Amino acid sequence: MIAYLTSSPGGIIIRGENKYPTCLDPSNNFACSLQRHWKSDSKVLFICSDPDKAKITDSYMNVFLDSLPMSGLSIQGIDVCDHRDTKVVQRIKDYDVVILAGGHVPTQNAFFQEIDLKKYIQTFDGILIGISAGSMNCAEIVYSHPELDGESEDLEYQRFIDGLGITNYMILPHYQYMKDEILDGKRVIEDITFPDSMGKRFYALVDGSYLLIENGITKLCGEGYLITDGKIAKICDEGSSIVLD
Repeated sequence: MIAYLTSSPGGIIIRGENKYPTCLDPSNNFACSLQRHWKSDSKVLFICSDPDKAKITDSYMNVFLDSLPMSGLSIQGIDVCDHRDTKVVQRIKDYDVVILAGGHVPTQNAFFQEIDLKKYIQTFDGILIGISAGSMNCAEIVYSHPELDGESEDLEYQRFIDGLGITNYMILPHYQYMKDEILDGKRVIEDITFPDSMGKRFYALVDGSYLLIENGITKLCGEGYLITDGKIAKICDEGSSIVLD
């Protein structure tokens, strides 16, 4: 398996409630790297973030139906895994590409556990593309930072949950927005993430940056930051890449 764990891969323009396809993000060699590994007429499986929101899932899937070919990536079609069809995950090894959707991390994580994705994905030997929450849930232990109103004050909210085990790196996507966000009257980075980072290592990515996992090596491609022990440091620049230890 080769895995691209992205903050956002591009391929979509959102205006209000409407979504429009566009080419995948060329930043940091992302689209070109995909093109090198992509099989002609690939079979794609799109695994949702919320199994009961078929309309939203289909709206994103339909965008990728156009944006992948627009990016020079030919496909046979895209199948969806949600509550309309959970057994499709049992045939995951028949697909060339698996896309893990973005969304609410705990909701997606619960669905992954329901369908036993961690077990089945071990048989997959194609291209995995994680998007935001999908990338976060690829970690062995996922840092599911509070995101919705009330979550930071909920004593029963689990901030560290079991993931798919594809990587040991805990990802925080959309850092360009997250660094200015306020939740429940708290600064998301300084007041929530920093305290949670004590003894931990979080990798904050801006859109256009990603982790590339290939042949047992993990590279950070593009602008990224390490958050650990209540501090943050930039560790990679736009257009550059580093191997993570």
